[in-house]
Amino acid sequence: MQTFVRRLPSSWQWALYSSRSSRTSLKCLASCSGRRGASAAAAVAKSSPVEYEPPIYPTYQLTGKDVQRLNFQRNIGVSAHIDSGKTTLTERVLFYTGRIREIHEVRGRDAVGAKMDSMELEREKGITIQSAATFCDWEATSPVTNEKQKYAINIIDTPGHVDFTIEVERALRVLDGAILVLCAVSGVQSQTTTVDRQMRRYNVPRISFINKMDRPGANPWRVINQIRSKLKIAAAAVQVPIGVEDELKGVVDLVRWKAIYNEGEKGINVVESDDIPESVLDLAKAKRVELLEQLAEVDDEMGELLIMDETPTTAQLVAAIRRATVGLKFSPVFLGSAIKNTAVQPMLDGVCAYLANPAEGTVTAHDTTQPASAPPVPLVPASDAPLVGLAFKLEEGRFGQLTYMRVYQGTLKKSGIIYNARTGKKVKVPRLVRMHSNEMEDIESIGPGEICAIFGVECSSGDTFTDGSTSFSMTSMFVPEPVISLAIKPEGKETPNFSRALNRFQKEDPTFRVHLDKESKETIISGMGELHLEIYVERMRREYNVACTTGKPRVAFRETITQRAEFNYTHKKQTGGAGQFARVIGYIEPMEYSEDLGRDVDFVNIVMGGNVPTNFIPAVEKGFYEALEKGSLSGNPITGCCFVLKDGAFHAVDSSELAFRNATIGAFREAYKNTKPVILEPIMTVEVVAPSEFQSAVIGGLNQRRGTIIDSEVRDEEFVCIAEVALNDMFGYSSQLRGATQGKGEFTMEYKNHMPVLPNVQKELEEAYRKTMPQAKK
Repeated sequence: MQTFVRRLPSSWQWALYSSRSSRTSLKCLASCSGRRGASAAAAVAKSSPVEYEPPIYPTYQLTGKDVQRLNFQRNIGVSAHIDSGKTTLTERVLFYTGRIREIHEVRGRDAVGAKMDSMELEREKGITIQSAATFCDWEATSPVTNEKQKYAINIIDTPGHVDFTIEVERALRVLDGAILVLCAVSGVQSQTTTVDRQMRRYNVPRISFINKMDRPGANPWRVINQIRSKLKIAAAAVQVPIGVEDELKGVVDLVRWKAIYNEGEKGINVVESDDIPESVLDLAKAKRVELLEQLAEVDDEMGELLIMDETPTTAQLVAAIRRATVGLKFSPVFLGSAIKNTAVQPMLDGVCAYLANPAEGTVTAHDTTQPASAPPVPLVPASDAPLVGLAFKLEEGRFGQLTYMRVYQGTLKKSGIIYNARTGKKVKVPRLVRMHSNEMEDIESIGPGEICAIFGVECSSGDTFTDGSTSFSMTSMFVPEPVISLAIKPEGKETPNFSRALNRFQKEDPTFRVHLDKESKETIISGMGELHLEIYVERMRREYNVACTTGKPRVAFRETITQRAEFNYTHKKQTGGAGQFARVIGYIEPMEYSEDLGRDVDFVNIVMGGNVPTNFIPAVEKGFYEALEKGSLSGNPITGCCFVLKDGAFHAVDSSELAFRNATIGAFREAYKNTKPVILEPIMTVEVVAPSEFQSAVIGGLNQRRGTIIDSEVRDEEFVCIAEVALNDMFGYSSQLRGATQGKGEFTMEYKNHMPVLPNVQKELEEAYRKTMPQAKK
C-alpha cells in the first residue's frame, strides 16, 4: 500500500497526508480553482488505511563557537531612492572601519569615484548600476555598557533606479537587515516605497537613516511622519540634531542621553559629552517621550512600563528597540550627513545594536523529494550541519563566472564538492573569495551566515547548492516582468561577440530578456525601462566592442479575455497513410493572478473515463501554452486565462500528440473570439518633483498624457506630484518636463499593473497588426 501511495501524483499524496488534520474534507491541492477530481482523491483515501507521513529531519544545535561568531555578525544592505546618498554613506562606512584609506566622492573632482561604483559607466553617470558587496570590521559601542565590541559586517550597496530593481531584490533576499536611507528634504519618494515593499517581501528588519541633514530645507520630523503614514511602520528618532542645515554639528543620542560630535580630519574622531546643549534640550526631552510612546504601541513590555508610569532603564529601552526592530514592527531613525562626515559612526553602532544577526531570522527550504505543498524545512546556521547555500548573483569576472553565494547552513570549503539542487550536477569549488567591490580576498572556508563568491561554477541566479546529503532547495527571488522592448542590431557585420554579450547579460540579469521576432526576424531586447536597456547597449559597445543601433521602444502590451467561452473542436487532416484526428471539449475563462501558482494562466484537466488518453494530455497543455504566446488582436501574449479540458475523442490510429496540440490551438483561437478579448497596456506610477511655480505646467503636461493625478504635496520650495500614466504615453516626457520646468524638474517611473487600453487605441493596434499579417491570414 505504501508503494501505491508513493506512485500517486505528489499533490494527491499531500491530500492524503493533510486528511489527518481535516478528516471531514479532502481536496486535491493542485487545481487552479478547486475543480479537480477531489472525489477520486477521497475515494483513494477511504480505501487506503496508510497515510502519507512527512519525513523527520535531524536537528542541529548551534555550538558555543557558532553562537559567539553569529552574535557579532551582521549582513546588511543599503537601499533608498535615487540620489539619497547610499554610495556616499557606504564610502564613509568603509573609511571609518579602515577598509579604505581615503574617501572619494561619487562625482568627485579627482575622477577616482566611490569605491563601490567600480564600473566605468557608474563613475561617469554618477549612479549605481550593479549592487556591490564588501565586508568590514567595526568596533561598536554598546548602548548598555558603553564598552567596545568588534563586529564583522557584510555590506551590499544597491542601486536606486527602478530600472535596476532586480539588484535590490536579490540583495534583500539574502540579507538579515537593511539601512533605509532617506533624504532630509525629499523624504519618502517613489523608489523608497518600492524598497519598503521588497523589505517586507523578504521580512528584512530595517533601521532608517535620514541623510543630507546639512541641506537647506532639511526637516527630519516631516520625514519621520511620512515613514509612519506612507510606509505604514512605527518609527521614531533615536537621535536629535545639534544645529540645522549648514550649522549641523552633531547629534544627541536619546537612548544613552549623550551629545555626539565628529572631529578631526573627515570626522574620524567621535567625541561624546554628557552635557546636552541648551538649544536642543527641550526638543530632546520631547523626542525621547515620543520614542517611548511609539515603542509602547508595538512592544508589550514597554507598554506595561508606560502604563505603570515607570521610567525604563537604558537596558530595557535598548532591548525594546531591538525586539520591535527584529520583529518588523518598528524602525529606529538615525540622523546625519554622509557628505559632511557627521553621525555616521553612531548609525553603525545602531546597526550592531538593533539589527538581527544571521541566527535570528527564520530561514526555510523545501525538500524536493516531498510534495510542493509539504511544510518547509527550517534551516539552522550551524557549521557542522549539511551545507545549504543560495547563489543570488552572477557576474562575468576576469577569471570566468563569479557566483555570489550566501551560506545558510553548514560550511563551504575551497576544493570541496557541492551539488546544484536544480540540475543535480556535482561541481568542485576551485576558488573561494570574499568580495570588496571589484577586489577579492582568497579564503579557505566560509561558515553559515556569511556572504562569499566562488569561481568556475556554472549555475543560474537563484540556484541552491548543497553537499549532496540533503535534497533541500530554497525559494528564489521575485523577478518582475519587463515593461519595455527595443529592436537591436549590430552596426556592420554581426560578430560572435553580439550573441556572447546578450547571453551573458541575460544570465546575469533575470529582468533582461532577449528573443527573436518570428515575423520581422529582428532581435528584441526587453527590460525594466529605457535607462536599463540604454546601459546594456552602451556596455556592449565598451566591453565587447559591438556598436549597436536600436529601434523605437515598444511597450509590452498584453491581451486578456473578459468572459467565459465554450469550445468543441475537431481537428481532422487526411494525408497519405495515417492522418491526424483529435477532438477537445471544454471552456476557457478569465483567471486572477494566483499566489500559490505564481502566475495568472493555468491548464486544468477534468476529463473522466479516458476519452482523451493520459499520454495526450501533456500535448493539449503544450498546445494551450503555445496558443497563449500570440493573441489574435495585436499579436501580443495572452494573460489571465484558465483552460479547462472536460472531454474529447481520439482515433486509435490517427490520433497523435501533434494532432492534439493542433486541435488545442484551433479550439483556443475559435473560443478566443467569443470571450470579448481586450488589449492591456502597462500603467506606470510617475512621481514628478519640480519647483512650486511650475505646478500647473507639470499637472497640465500629465493630463495631456491621459494621466490620473493620485496625490500632490507642496513643500517649502518644491512640489511633488504622483500620477498613474500609461507607459505608451510617457515616451519623450523627460524632454517635455525639462522644457516646462527650465530644466529643474525630475521624474521617476515604476510599473504598477496592466489595464485595458481605450477603445480607439485598441482599434489602432488591431489595424496596425492586421497590416503586418500575410494577405492569406487577414
